[in-house]
Amino acid sequence: MKAVTVVEGIYRVAAQIKEEGLLFEGTWPISDGIMLDSYIVKGSNKIALIDLVKDWDGAVDSLARQIKSLGLKVSDIDYIVINHMEPDHTGDLVNFVAKNPTVQIYCSPKSVPLIKAFYNIEENIHAISDGETLDLGGKTLSFHLTPNVHWPETMMTFAEEDHVLFSCDAFGSYGNYDSPFDDQLTEEEKKTLPSDLERYYSNIISSFSPFVLRALDKVAPLGIKFICPSHGIMWRKDVECILSWYRKLASYDKGPQEKEITLIFSSMYGNTEALVDSFKKGVESVEGVVLHIIRVPQTHVSFVLEKAWRSSGLIIGMPTYKYKMFPPMYNVLDEIERSHIVKRKIIRFGSYGWSGGAEKQFTPFVDSLKLDYMGAVEFQGAPCEAEEKKAFDLAVKMATAIKEGN
Repeated sequence: MKAVTVVEGIYRVAAQIKEEGLLFEGTWPISDGIMLDSYIVKGSNKIALIDLVKDWDGAVDSLARQIKSLGLKVSDIDYIVINHMEPDHTGDLVNFVAKNPTVQIYCSPKSVPLIKAFYNIEENIHAISDGETLDLGGKTLSFHLTPNVHWPETMMTFAEEDHVLFSCDAFGSYGNYDSPFDDQLTEEEKKTLPSDLERYYSNIISSFSPFVLRALDKVAPLGIKFICPSHGIMWRKDVECILSWYRKLASYDKGPQEKEITLIFSSMYGNTEALVDSFKKGVESVEGVVLHIIRVPQTHVSFVLEKAWRSSGLIIGMPTYKYKMFPPMYNVLDEIERSHIVKRKIIRFGSYGWSGGAEKQFTPFVDSLKLDYMGAVEFQGAPCEAEEKKAFDLAVKMATAIKEGN
């Protein structure tokens, strides 16, 4: 990769992570990789590097080469600005400080103990105050605390003269993009970006949506012309688009969501699966409601969260297993709870053998997530015609309510 000029004196230095089998945060599949984006801000007097990278897939060497391509050495950098302490942003900190022991680290107050805990570094650290500025010589950086987007110590940095927001994990996405800016995307990249961005949001950020809305309100008066996140593409042509998109994603926390239903099912021997078609026909009989059907564990929960976060309704199918919910579906519901997918309409269905039991484990999720429980279709063995009709009718009821906004 090459360093990319954002505006004169501001450059993206990044790495494309393509390591096969790598799970982001040790959990989320990234078969198309992910970008690690750092930025150089070069003033007439001083130089700042905003965020670092982790030693994944040659990222450290990639960053070093791009810094060198700008005619700079590591020792030329006066400040490291840490917007967020997670290791994908800071993993090379010890190595960088060893090469440049006088570099000043600017970070939020809550980052200071984490720098010691993660990297045993205590020298040359400056805890910023909210709104504080740093003059680099014709380039002024201001620092804005945005806690819980998505760790408590997170902040954003703003280059005031050029109206560039370095937004950390906000506005980020999965995927490797050869096109650096929103107005340079290929047609194929335009197709993949919505899923890459919304899956990233649902996996990483969604639990903190109320804080996202507060952060959006906080940075709105800055007059942003460029958004430079820590993952994915940069935004310059349609900044209002990504700001509105993010506000919409964050608003799904309380609703309204899209007129969509996500049917998530697991099946041991095909008996629970046998009822999927009845639900499908019921939803599809109501015009204007989109249905997503996902089978687990065949599909990773990462992709379930992407669709569920958008959806106003959830249809959950699982058999009883050892007197409880089928374990893969329990995992899905646990992740749905962690992601704060609340106040949706929900239906449950599933087969059992000698006895039921899934409902007992399911009810606490309904209560915790304040779900509108519209009914269940539970049956012994294989479903009969009556259960098929009940599934169809419940699906129609849910889809109609969603279509009408009830």
